[in-house]
Amino acid sequence: MQGLNLPPPSPLHRGKNPDDAIRSTDGDASLARLSAVRKGYLLDPYVHALVPGAHFKPSLSPQMNLGTYVRSTAIDALVNGWLRLAEREGRQCQIVSLGAGSDTRFWRLATSELKQTLAKYIEIDFKEVTAAKASAICKNQELAKILGDMTPGDYLTDHDNGAIYSSIYNLLPSDLRTAPSESLTPLLASNGSAPPLLSPSLPTLLLFECVLVYMPPVASTSLINWFVDYLESSSTLGAIVYEMFGLDDAFGRMMLSNLKKRNLYLPGAYPTLESLSTRFTDLGFTSAGAARLPDIRKSTIPPAELQRIVKLEMLDEIEELDLTLNHYAITWAVKSPQQVGVPWGDWGLDLNRSKTTL
Repeated sequence: MQGLNLPPPSPLHRGKNPDDAIRSTDGDASLARLSAVRKGYLLDPYVHALVPGAHFKPSLSPQMNLGTYVRSTAIDALVNGWLRLAEREGRQCQIVSLGAGSDTRFWRLATSELKQTLAKYIEIDFKEVTAAKASAICKNQELAKILGDMTPGDYLTDHDNGAIYSSIYNLLPSDLRTAPSESLTPLLASNGSAPPLLSPSLPTLLLFECVLVYMPPVASTSLINWFVDYLESSSTLGAIVYEMFGLDDAFGRMMLSNLKKRNLYLPGAYPTLESLSTRFTDLGFTSAGAARLPDIRKSTIPPAELQRIVKLEMLDEIEELDLTLNHYAITWAVKSPQQVGVPWGDWGLDLNRSKTTL
């Protein structure tokens, strides 16, 4: 989905169908990640396989690369922290990535020390997006081999529907704006005698990277509530959201104007940082937090790592970059039963480290 404030896509992507514009933001995010990897900000050996014509794509500015680095590093830390908590509890857990686009996280986890903690990894997106991804996975020997090694038994590719099914990784087409009873229940809940694709009893983490902001609040609320209602009361549910917010100032209005030129609208943008957290606590989550990207950069990334980043490219106009990044935030929330012994309530980004200067 949509990354930072990237250059407009080619006219081929400016269709009259608003869904075409939303789907094109996956290309924005993939290009941003590819650029950050190419310049040494991030390590991701799989991103090239999921970006068409990767070798011909241009690199982005140092400011864009830094923003992508902060976003990716923070979400990685939250996901890995969740998996380690499940590991401490001696259980496997599930990850559901909604609006996953061309994300490579499954392959990075499948080749990491945490792979045994992963019981299920499910990606859901528009059919046009999942079909392209399924095709890329099947054509790439490395991605296909990792998928085969990670999942006992054969995996099944449904080319007509743009889906992949396996014991662990599942790539599923759906429009998340439709009623969850129509979109999620047929995909994830039990179907007749077959077991449900998503277990209602395992710790489950939801990933929303620039997804909810494109949906009306009533639709996103229904989406989150479906998982709250679906999981058993003794199960732990977590969520990570990356999105734009606070767009009622001059800079925010300029961002909205630029997006409107691309036929993109943000009906789900929340007004304040606090409202990002209360969205979840109002739905019964036991704890939630949110932070702007500049505060994450200054407070959570070790100084030595920031010094490494500084040496990669000439980073000028950090203050100007922060004007944009101040309108992007990461939210984390958890709903855990009181009887769970693992301190799930402590899960989140640590914003209390010493401030850095970059």
